[in-house]
Amino acid sequence: MKASELRSLSLADLLKKEEELRRQILRLRIKKKVEGLKDINEIRKVRKDLARVLTVIREKQLRGET
Repeated sequence: MKASELRSLSLADLLKKEEELRRQILRLRIKKKVEGLKDINEIRKVRKDLARVLTVIREKQLRGET
């Protein structure tokens, strides 16, 4: 997921995406503890995607977009 793709989304869509990514991180953490993950870097990738979404949300808030 690229930041340029995220910038084209509305603020409401970005907030939904944030919630979805947070849930995905939680599921991955639980799965890691219970049965193990094949690709441990998957959590890192999702966390970076979340950071990108939060950055774009903050940019839009500072510009006053709703």
